[in-house]
Amino acid sequence: MILKGCDTVRRLVPSALEATEEDYATEYNDYILNIRVVENLDDAMQHIAHYGTKHSECIVTRDTAHAERFMHDVDAAAVYHNASTRFTDGFEFGYGAEIGISTQKLHARGPMGLPALTSTKYRITGNGQIRQ
Repeated sequence: MILKGCDTVRRLVPSALEATEEDYATEYNDYILNIRVVENLDDAMQHIAHYGTKHSECIVTRDTAHAERFMHDVDAAAVYHNASTRFTDGFEFGYGAEIGISTQKLHARGPMGLPALTSTKYRITGNGQIRQ
């Protein structure tokens, strides 16, 4: 695993490499973790708004007011308070096998099961009925 971080992180963990702005914007799909220590909740939410994927975001805090604000205001398919974002999974959400992930806001968002990839067709047969 490779750990990269800001100056504060590198002071706390001397083996950590320096994280660049490009690192914070990169989704590696590898065992690489970038950490940035921020001053406050606003800075954290600003960082997420700029670099986040809109998939899953988490806050680790004992401050329930901060957690509530984070969970309300952060734009992501799944927001967590003191829990792993690895729970964002179709099986965990009760969809069965996950067959896709969407970060869109219309129709399907987050883990998707088969119903999210299907559409509906209505077939109506009548005898001349009208709507009044």
